[in-house]
Amino acid sequence: MRFGENFIDELKTRLRPSEVIGRHVKLKRQGREFAGLSPFNNEKTPSFFVNDEKGFYHCFSSGKHGDIISFLMETQGLSFTEAIEQLALMAGMDLPKEDPRAEERAKRHKTSVSWMEQAQMFYARTLMGEAGKAARQYLKSRGLGRDDCERFGIGFAPDSFSALKDDMIQRGASSDLLVEAGLLIKPDDTSRAPWDRFRNRIMFPIHDGRGRIIAFGGRAMDKDAKAKYLNSPETPLFHKGSTLYNYAQARKALSDPKNAARGLIVAEGYMDVIALSRAGFAHAVAPLGTALTEDQLALLWRVGSEPILCFDGDKAGIRAAYRSVERAIPLLRPGHTLRFALLPEGFDPDDLIRVQGRPAMQSVLERSIPMVDMVWEGEVRAGPLDTPEARAGLKNRLFTVLRQFSDEGVREQYKAALLERFDKQFGRAHAGSGRKNRPFYIKNTPSMSQKQAMGEDAMYMVTEYRLMGAILEWPEMLEILDQAFFDVQFRSDVCQRLQSLILNWLMTTKAVDKSLLYSHIQAEGMEGALKRFRRERSITRAAMGGEEASLETRTALWIQKAARLIRQDQSDPIGDDTQSRMAEAMREENEEALKRLLRADRRSR
Repeated sequence: MRFGENFIDELKTRLRPSEVIGRHVKLKRQGREFAGLSPFNNEKTPSFFVNDEKGFYHCFSSGKHGDIISFLMETQGLSFTEAIEQLALMAGMDLPKEDPRAEERAKRHKTSVSWMEQAQMFYARTLMGEAGKAARQYLKSRGLGRDDCERFGIGFAPDSFSALKDDMIQRGASSDLLVEAGLLIKPDDTSRAPWDRFRNRIMFPIHDGRGRIIAFGGRAMDKDAKAKYLNSPETPLFHKGSTLYNYAQARKALSDPKNAARGLIVAEGYMDVIALSRAGFAHAVAPLGTALTEDQLALLWRVGSEPILCFDGDKAGIRAAYRSVERAIPLLRPGHTLRFALLPEGFDPDDLIRVQGRPAMQSVLERSIPMVDMVWEGEVRAGPLDTPEARAGLKNRLFTVLRQFSDEGVREQYKAALLERFDKQFGRAHAGSGRKNRPFYIKNTPSMSQKQAMGEDAMYMVTEYRLMGAILEWPEMLEILDQAFFDVQFRSDVCQRLQSLILNWLMTTKAVDKSLLYSHIQAEGMEGALKRFRRERSITRAAMGGEEASLETRTALWIQKAARLIRQDQSDPIGDDTQSRMAEAMREENEEALKRLLRADRRSR
């Protein structure tokens, strides 16, 4: 049975090498890798390493290196087909059905690839001939000599409508096949013969993931050319949005055990990738004249968890970086993120390396910033933040961004990080900052006459103690309330400190557990406050629907009391915004109940 490249790539994406190999070799994590005794040689000291990020294993004692397929073939004596079938079973994938036309298509593709290779050799010969003199001078001005051109397969398409066609046909190619491969253009006027697509251009071969030439990119020598760069059209071999320039070589370089990078470097164009490779950054790739697509991001993550996207430091580069952020957000998941390297204004990687050398580029890469920084900066830069209304707008934008995350776990981590930054930079609205903090309230719920005597400030404190007491009594409510709990602006030192402790605990815990929460609070020196709240359990239960109330009822009542508390704090400019987000914080099954409570509350005002 024949297996397509897409099927095999999907198989490797679904299975971690450590998961497959760990069934046959006892592995122990060592930093970013797993180590174990060699399955190929008898040894007492581990020399066998598995890297999930790069998708390979390497055995230093035997020199063997490969992926999960070759591992099963080497250690289990399986054929290629048998290894694929076993891995597909592990991954829960159905084997592709036999396609009677697949062999015919594969044969035609193989023929097309062979003519693409012939075309590359033609362009290479032309570059070194008389017709390529000006092109060679240009490349020399960019620091590229003959060895570099041979290494990267660079060539030149002469300023002729038939030079390539004549050469290929003389070697046995047909015009129709050359048109299908994108090398010739077939005119609408059928009475005219096809002509060369690329003319008077420096040519860069584009390879697929297996290293086969499938397309070309051409840089115009004529300054007045309509398109400075021209790529091959979409063909049966070439799909621009699913291809990265230099991907095959970059993937190979990244898999080198000596390469400590956690992902590929993504530059803008051919010359940037070549400059990076010449400077020792051989794991560099480039999209083909467009913003990164979902398929290209998948290619990047297939070989590394943290690709670095390089952008010029000018306004255009920053805009391009933010477009990449928007495209990537819905695709982020654990182990799949991006970093961003912003170059000095006016420099691309090629310029920076030629002018300042490799260390300057290395420094830029080392200073690359994580995805969360780009998300934050993008929203902060979206408008002025000099008024409460503007800052409320920023917070709304952050929640809009958070809704775009498809992975729940990643979304929760970004929510915690972004809201923490908002709090640190702009502070929380302390409505009671001009008043003295009230003492901790542990008396019985006051009567109506006592309420009037105490005044609004004291009632604010009573309500916030009931809200905090409910969280401590039923911490599982946090799984529903989360953001709503964050938005409450507690005035008392005790409640503020407990809120901070609980929010920090939520960022690190995998499951909401009362005993674990209490242990965390006690470890932070708040055991006395916890005991006082525990003594108020009967009052808290009564305030939240009584002993028999369901969790949904208690949660809805908590939301209602919190909304009233926020309205009571007239100095909070984002109270209405908070109430609207509280509805979002509820789980689907509780949303309608909450909305009814809030509608009733508004009518009572």
